[in-house]
Amino acid sequence: MKSFILAVIFYSTVLSGFAQTDSIPVKEPDTIHFLKKQILPLSLITAGALLNIGNIKEFVHEHTPMTNNSLDDYFQYVPAAEMYLFDAFGVKHRNNVFNQTKYLLISQLASSIIVQSLKKITDVARPTGAPESFPSGHTAFAFVNATVLFHEFKETDPWIAYSGFVVATATGCLRLTNNAHWLPDVVAGAGIGMLTANVVYWLEPLKKLQIHSGRNKVSFMPMVGYKSASLACNF
Repeated sequence: MKSFILAVIFYSTVLSGFAQTDSIPVKEPDTIHFLKKQILPLSLITAGALLNIGNIKEFVHEHTPMTNNSLDDYFQYVPAAEMYLFDAFGVKHRNNVFNQTKYLLISQLASSIIVQSLKKITDVARPTGAPESFPSGHTAFAFVNATVLFHEFKETDPWIAYSGFVVATATGCLRLTNNAHWLPDVVAGAGIGMLTANVVYWLEPLKKLQIHSGRNKVSFMPMVGYKSASLACNF
């Protein structure tokens, strides 16, 4: 159990520490300000690790109402779909569509690497007995999408910005009620998804990478699923 908790804390520390190693010098106050904003996702990751101690997760699972549907497989995509939908409707947002897609895919890739690594290291069994339960990939994926949506619209439309977290939370809850995950899996997955996207938006990797065409607009639609990714582009 000690090695399990250390592994989770290590990955969360790597993420937060990575944010301080940007090639562009950042003033200390800005770094501190960023790190203070990561209290919530880091707390979720830590709580997810600690909830694996003892029989807490079993107790919670025994008192969780059970469902049997596949809505969580679709809900995880909703925040990203919202972003492109409101882009199409002309709602003002932070970045152009290319940069939105770039940061979304980078966040999803980084989150997936962390989630899959932790699944292998921790080797926690699911409620059904299947392997690789901790953390929840669906939940992390949904919260990456929700956090990207938040960053794109938080300055222009808070209702849109926060709506993604409602759907992401619903995704996590369904992973519990559909008997696919324990509570710690979902809690940690949410924290990983949020933290990953926050770090990406702070560092803005590949910022100078742009695509230009003869038309004024280039549309991109990421086709990303759990453990898979592709990108459709319309010039």
